[in-house]
Amino acid sequence: MKSKYRHWVFVKRKKNRRTHQQRDSNACATVVIPALNEARRIQEVVAYALADSATAEVIVVDDSSIDDTAMLARQAGAKVMTSSMLGKGVSMRDGAAAATHDLVVYLDGDLTNLRPGIVTSLCLPLLNEGADFVKARFGRGGGRVTELTAKPMLKVFFPELAHLAQPLGGIIAARKRLLQTIRFEDDYGVDAGLLLDAHLAGAKLAEVDIGLLEHDSQPLQDLSLMANEVSRAIFDRAKKAGRLHVEQVTAMYENQRQVAAGIDYVLSLRRGRRCLLLLDMDGTVTPSRFALELARNTGNEAALVQLLDTPHDDAITRSERIAELFRFIHKQQFEQVARTLEIRPGVIEFVKQARRAGFMVGVVSDSYFVAADIIRRRIFADFALAHTLTFDGEVCNGQLQINPAFLPDDVNSVTPICKSNAMRCFLADKSQPPVELIWAVGDNLNDLEMLRLADNAFVIDPKSPKLLEEPGITLISEFNDLVELLTHEASESIEA
Repeated sequence: MKSKYRHWVFVKRKKNRRTHQQRDSNACATVVIPALNEARRIQEVVAYALADSATAEVIVVDDSSIDDTAMLARQAGAKVMTSSMLGKGVSMRDGAAAATHDLVVYLDGDLTNLRPGIVTSLCLPLLNEGADFVKARFGRGGGRVTELTAKPMLKVFFPELAHLAQPLGGIIAARKRLLQTIRFEDDYGVDAGLLLDAHLAGAKLAEVDIGLLEHDSQPLQDLSLMANEVSRAIFDRAKKAGRLHVEQVTAMYENQRQVAAGIDYVLSLRRGRRCLLLLDMDGTVTPSRFALELARNTGNEAALVQLLDTPHDDAITRSERIAELFRFIHKQQFEQVARTLEIRPGVIEFVKQARRAGFMVGVVSDSYFVAADIIRRRIFADFALAHTLTFDGEVCNGQLQINPAFLPDDVNSVTPICKSNAMRCFLADKSQPPVELIWAVGDNLNDLEMLRLADNAFVIDPKSPKLLEEPGITLISEFNDLVELLTHEASESIEA
């Protein structure tokens, strides 16, 4: 069966190449396919897009897949590029920026059994000047998030769009110049955000029926987070449009954002993986400290230096005092610093190799989740665990919430707040199979207990000589030192 499939793909690829060479004036659109671990179907989707006479080029934006998505897409005739940061929205934005045609069509990488000519159908309203932004309408009913979250909210805040059948669908066509003026959300809110931004920008909208559609469903544990992110995107646009007057709703943003910071959600992402890699953020993934860089950007550096590494303060007290320094700082400043913070060379490749070897990879930080989650997406890690700052109307109120994963079950523990307690949460996870191998990388004494508990522990650019005196901790000069060792040992563990 596999050989027949490969032969079919080879024949289709040759046909697609001939079609591509013979394209005429009908070829008017760049098809962008954001993809993450879509090796099972990506060739089929690329072949489908290239077979449409309206397709001038296909760009697959790979979200650092750990399977053969990129290779298979390239073999099928697509241009392949790596997303600048983890997240579908970023991939969609990167693809639009790279498009060489004014019409951009988005397809999902897991589609199958599509009727012929969908790219053409989506482009026709744009070519006829009947629309600037086109959403696909397909035969099956909307998913749970669409029906229970998106549609009711649109009916309240944007009733003129309530007729749309699939407001969250990722099959979209739009003019590139329009896409360059609107914001792409990083998360599940991207489709709703694009629709509303286009509408609020005065773009003409259209909906095209593309028949039945089949694609993989989202895992159940992702639906809650998806609903929260879609809600946040809609609330945000409603507020900016002057259609939202209940300021208390902004408090909901923080509750929704913090879902991804909780250990229960993180454990749900493990999905049978038996190997775990935990990376400290400040000083390990990033050469500098996030709090210090933020303080420099906000004029609080002198005050912060007085608070950092003070021996008379316990960890919680020191963290709370530092958080107070950033009161009245807008969340966008936190995010901007996290997006521009230097990443240590070799980290991204190391994380990618770790995930390929079967590791679940996380950034574990004493810093703030608002920053740690951006850093983990920049290095393509699976999750982040950090403390949360609360924001009122997008402005920090200086209040710090310690991540419960960092607290011990035993109130008499000698490490009342520690990254090692987060590691113990994985070891205590009752879902099968259990975690059997843990690697950890750190740089300072606040990582010591975590390093001691790991099966393999490493330090890079250590800030204290005590780390090198500790048995079982290995000094590395760069992350590339670990790639070969990681792949070899993980393979042995899984085989055993």
